[in-house]
Amino acid sequence: MTGGTAFDDVYRQAQARRVVFVAIERQGQRWTVKADTLTAGPGHTVDARVGDAARDAVRRLVLDGEVRSDAYVGPVYFVLHGVQSEARAREIAAALHATLYGDPEPLIRAVPAGP
Repeated sequence: MTGGTAFDDVYRQAQARRVVFVAIERQGQRWTVKADTLTAGPGHTVDARVGDAARDAVRRLVLDGEVRSDAYVGPVYFVLHGVQSEARAREIAAALHATLYGDPEPLIRAVPAGP
């Protein structure tokens, strides 16, 4: 997804549908992954296990240089700047989406722990 207006429209759609907002956005030569659980409403919670999995994965992405060190990690809002390719941004976004709905396995697979 690109462009401020399209981004805002999709965010409002997520709010209206009361679902977790997840999107990718091109910024120059790199991509940004954004997620916001507030759009899902007050009934949506991210438990500690899931939050820990998201933080751990983002920490590994930063350490591996896949995202910039200014990544913002929850508990309800996530921003990961500097992803190299659209395909990788989509993979991370999809895995983060699953995680924010309680299934951290796709994120664990997308960002495996090192040796």
